[in-house]
Amino acid sequence: MSASPSADSRDHGGGLDAARHRYGGARSDWLDLSTGINPVPYPTGDIPADAWTALPDKGALNALISAARKVWNVPEEAAVLATHGASAPIAAIPALMPAGRVDIPTPTYNEHAAAFVAQGWDVSQDSPDARVVVHPNNPTGRLWTAQDLTAPLTIIDESFCDVTPEASLIHTASHPGRIILKSFGKFWGLAGLRLGFAISSPDTIARLNDLTGPWAVSGPALHIGARALSDTAWADATRTRLATDAARLDSMMTARGANLVGGTTLFRLYEVDDAAAWQDRLARKHVWSRIFPYSKTYLRLGLPAPDRWSHLEGAL
Repeated sequence: MSASPSADSRDHGGGLDAARHRYGGARSDWLDLSTGINPVPYPTGDIPADAWTALPDKGALNALISAARKVWNVPEEAAVLATHGASAPIAAIPALMPAGRVDIPTPTYNEHAAAFVAQGWDVSQDSPDARVVVHPNNPTGRLWTAQDLTAPLTIIDESFCDVTPEASLIHTASHPGRIILKSFGKFWGLAGLRLGFAISSPDTIARLNDLTGPWAVSGPALHIGARALSDTAWADATRTRLATDAARLDSMMTARGANLVGGTTLFRLYEVDDAAAWQDRLARKHVWSRIFPYSKTYLRLGLPAPDRWSHLEGAL
């Protein structure tokens, strides 16, 4: 069996403290474009005082689940589990069946592979017992189809799919062995809230619920999540803004010799001559970007907040 990856091998965006240690500057000096998080988050608004002081109540949880079912058009036959970010079900899913072989098409982010390996699975394309597709993929933006979902256990990670809701495979959620994952933090820009969802058949959701435990979602997250998921006007306006800003970023980067090779409107993937050198040059101007251990030419950038475009332009 494969050895369990160390925490350091699970490379992610972020890591701004390490960048500051190397390049200097206060956090406020930095423009962090290493993640794919919406830089204009949903306004949290007022939160009831007892959301902080009482255990999360069933009524607030039901309101959140109802909003999730509506915004994502969840099939009536499927069940929805609210979780502590998408990372919680990612860690739990490999325990749903005996360890075997899992196919995780690459390149993609490595949290799924780490979770399966930690539970004794082998990552292999040969006659897999499970398959994970990230839809749209991170970092390439690739979209998958129902014809790609052939393994007995298939996980569809739609953490970035809210920018392209028409591409969602949610209509397959009730199929046997099918699990859809949703992340709230990316599109709604509130990653620190730690809210995610697993959508699958009722028996699978019941087993995941047992694995993730009670009160997986905080009281404030229940209230903010339900409000945000119900605000379709905000979502529509946000998709329009993200598309405009992604095109603006593409124009800036291609004018400086980068080639657009993929991404979504939350992050863009460019091919450059030397990704590490690009990251270093940007970091010296306090702009943090994302490079990958499997590619010397891939550079990924998130979108700047509306008042930070001049910082990026100056760094470029």
